[in-house]
Amino acid sequence: MGSSNRVLLLFDGECGFCQLCVNTGRRLLPYMPAVRAWQFVDLAAFGLTREQAAASVQLIGPDGLRAHGARAVALILALQPLTRWRAAGRLVLAPPLSWAAEAGYRMVSRYRRHLPGRHTLSPH
Repeated sequence: MGSSNRVLLLFDGECGFCQLCVNTGRRLLPYMPAVRAWQFVDLAAFGLTREQAAASVQLIGPDGLRAHGARAVALILALQPLTRWRAAGRLVLAPPLSWAAEAGYRMVSRYRRHLPGRHTLSPH
């Protein structure tokens, strides 16, 4: 991970839609955690299994920060320096919106191979 204070986002490097989402985050958000395809990291070092990493994005950070799926995405928004992004993240973290966000994430995750995006597997 480089620095123990750095937040890391693990995503499916074989998923074109996932790569599209990462690229969009990098373009739109002032802060983006370090991003790595899970296929290129030692998952055991993070206490993750291949199944967990393949099922959804994983957010790992200092002080025991762990999140996956919609919660991971919402936390990235909540970590932004701009108030509007932080507010959006906090809103998505709170029930009942968090429940809807997770249901939506699961639906997108299930059909992600049918969504737009170019297949590119790279370590970054």
